[in-house]
Amino acid sequence: MIAATRVDESSLHYRGWRVVLACFLMAFFMFGFGLYGQGVYLAELQRAHGWPGTLVSAASTFSFLLTSVLVVFTDDLLARIGLRSLILSGLVALGASTVLLALMQTPWQLYLAYALMSVGWTGMGTVVIATVLNSWFERRRGLALSLAFNGATCGGIILVPLLLSLSGSIGFRAAMLAVTLAMMVLVLPVVVSFIGWPVGTSPASDRRSESAGAAARGQTRKDLLANAAFWTMVLPIAIAVMAQMGFIIHQVSFLEPLIGRASAGLAVTLMAAMAVVGRLTLGLFVDRLDPRLACAASMTSQAAALLVLLQSTSPTMLLLCCAVYGFSIGNMITFPPLIIQREIGAGAFAAAMGLGTSISGVVSAFGPGIVGLARSFTGNYTMAFAMCVALDLVAASVVLWRPGRHVSRDLSPGQDRKVG
Repeated sequence: MIAATRVDESSLHYRGWRVVLACFLMAFFMFGFGLYGQGVYLAELQRAHGWPGTLVSAASTFSFLLTSVLVVFTDDLLARIGLRSLILSGLVALGASTVLLALMQTPWQLYLAYALMSVGWTGMGTVVIATVLNSWFERRRGLALSLAFNGATCGGIILVPLLLSLSGSIGFRAAMLAVTLAMMVLVLPVVVSFIGWPVGTSPASDRRSESAGAAARGQTRKDLLANAAFWTMVLPIAIAVMAQMGFIIHQVSFLEPLIGRASAGLAVTLMAAMAVVGRLTLGLFVDRLDPRLACAASMTSQAAALLVLLQSTSPTMLLLCCAVYGFSIGNMITFPPLIIQREIGAGAFAAAMGLGTSISGVVSAFGPGIVGLARSFTGNYTMAFAMCVALDLVAASVVLWRPGRHVSRDLSPGQDRKVG
């Protein structure tokens, strides 16, 4: 430990920005392999083994549901094995998963690979990233989260086309092994060198030194489930992400008959690019905004974009709507940690993030299926996307409700912090 000093979070020499870089790389590979890459696995495993699409899709669903269960216990794992050990365990599990995907021969190996991927999500996913950055930043927390989570979008923009290109030239097996090796070379030394808690800060130390105030801060999962403010954050965001997932999965199917396959693909790329822009833009201002108001505005903008999308047949307008919609896509995982820190507090942060991410994951998993069912019943996407508009507006209303607001025990802007 060193003497207390005033922390300048705007300085590039502040160690927290190196932690942001590590988190960016973690999100890049975790979301690239664990989310966006699953479309590649579906096509390549069907081609290589002749497995039905339902088998691979069921494995994906299994992985997402298992992840939703495991992330609930993130705070316990952080206190028991430590931050760096948890991240390294997640990295090894993700690497083992992608190697197994490259080498597998039987369906049971597919489910093992996806189970390992769930362990990877627990060690390198949004809960761990948000928790560690929350401990390093106070004044620039929103910017740090936005920059780190942009790794998730970049993983989809860069890693998936790279996998497809390499699979075409050297084969799927070699492509997966090569990119897995690149992940280990890039992420392992950065995690070992940069990841850690600020001096005197960790979930374990919070529990030891502030156990007397645990109940007041709602530190246990049971307390969180009884906290109305927690539910008015978790449920609306889960509902908005459910609508968001429904639109994203069905976007190409909706647009292709209207503007063609090439333009529909351009719409997806444009939406992803705008997600990066949206995160960066929000990061510059969100620390000066009320996160609940900003969250409601994002949900409302998505509802407006979908509503115009349903009324238009102009290719330009359809692309513009997708761009507006994409602007706020990534921010749905940035708002929860900001709201939790302000209203629930640092001591319960990991527990609240884990529980909230679990609930959101389970709820949002139904989005694509509900939109698909509505489309099947009506024969078009009008009713399905209108339902998404309604869900976004309901979510925007609920997230503005602040029952029994809790006061965060985080440091005030004028206080000093010990760093190391």
